[in-house]
Amino acid sequence: MSKNWTPDSWRSKPIRQVPVYADQAELEKVEAELGRCPPLVFAGEARRLTTQLGDVAEGKAFLLQGGDCAESFGEFHADNIRDTFRVLLQMSVALTYAAACPVVKVGRIAGQFAKPRSSDFETIDGVKLPSYRGDIINGIDFTPESRIPDPKRMLRAYSQSASTLNLLRAFAQGGYANLHKVHQWNLDFVQNNPASEQYTDLADRIDEALAFMKACGIDAGARELSGTDFYTSHEALLLWYEEALTRVDSITGRWYDTSGHMLWIGDRTRLLDEAHIEFLSGIGNPLGLKVGPTTDMDELIRIIDKVNPQNESGRVTLICRMGADLLEDKLPPIIRRIEEEGCLVVWSSDPMHGNTITSTSGFKTRPFEQVLAEIRRFFRVHRAEGTYAGGVHFEMTGQNVTECTGGAEDITDETLGDRYRTFCDPRLNAGQSLELAFLIAESLKEERQALAKLREPK
Repeated sequence: MSKNWTPDSWRSKPIRQVPVYADQAELEKVEAELGRCPPLVFAGEARRLTTQLGDVAEGKAFLLQGGDCAESFGEFHADNIRDTFRVLLQMSVALTYAAACPVVKVGRIAGQFAKPRSSDFETIDGVKLPSYRGDIINGIDFTPESRIPDPKRMLRAYSQSASTLNLLRAFAQGGYANLHKVHQWNLDFVQNNPASEQYTDLADRIDEALAFMKACGIDAGARELSGTDFYTSHEALLLWYEEALTRVDSITGRWYDTSGHMLWIGDRTRLLDEAHIEFLSGIGNPLGLKVGPTTDMDELIRIIDKVNPQNESGRVTLICRMGADLLEDKLPPIIRRIEEEGCLVVWSSDPMHGNTITSTSGFKTRPFEQVLAEIRRFFRVHRAEGTYAGGVHFEMTGQNVTECTGGAEDITDETLGDRYRTFCDPRLNAGQSLELAFLIAESLKEERQALAKLREPK
């Protein structure tokens, strides 16, 4: 961390993708109130995640990161949190069983309220209003009153995040994540999906393995089987909120952003001499950097040097969002440059953002086949380069939505409107997510077999 860094040093830098608050006194009042609030997560948890991501960087584990495009106040419900959590559990089990490696589970949850936008304004029927930037900033209703940025929304986002984290911790450690309950994680509305049948078969095999362990006298109630680590993450976009929740760790003396375990910076705000990189460079949390097809490699190397000057393994995850059609052309030069520089990073694929289209019915969507194609090409490129494809980062929900076309359910342009509920970008539903997990598992298993051969003594 730079000697000149402070939690508010970002304020002296240029900034983009943030609102202009009309009432500065109200903003300062909210910041002060947030500053008195307890941390949402703890520095020790963030350090543990960094350690586990270090294992991913070394090819010893796999990162599964997923959740809502943008959390909302209106759809906040315990059932929605539970359903997203259990789909991620199902995906994790499928990956762990197939590839025989630990899976680090990180949700886009309990803080993913702010969204960058391609334009500051949107126009409907000749009416021009500020763009919706997420519930932590303004409202989605297309009215002048709703679109005014309101700093008090940060307090509601904090409260909802605290409640969400409380529930997630209960699920993760209170018995819900027990592997003996693997059959109970299925969702009723995906029973007819072929992936559900595949999952049921997998659950049967896990039951048999647990019964075998018990018969052999092995403790089938060990912590590793009865609970799991589950972490939270979000894009560090609204820096007033992030700064207010930044605290000094009493053990290490280092600053941590206690709004979430892992923070990332998007393609639109990843600029070396601007506010968002300045802020992230001083906190101890593990960080994600979105990397797109237009990334300037010289600048990316300087950014990595700034946020990770000690080249700490697990500190930086490069989240690659190229688009299926561009990945095989754009990703290899990036991998080679990172390898030449000796940067220790986790390589993760975001197959969602580069594959967004507008359907013939007018809905923004993502074809499942393109999402899958990008992931497969991501693994293929890393095998060719001799590097480790360490994770996936995607937008999904446990709800029965119709937002991405394709998959076993065969959602079409015509049926997108049946249950299109996203506040921002289209998400995979539970069935598509589980289907994707089994397809990823095939590539991960092949990759780990290839990695094992490379490590065999000559």
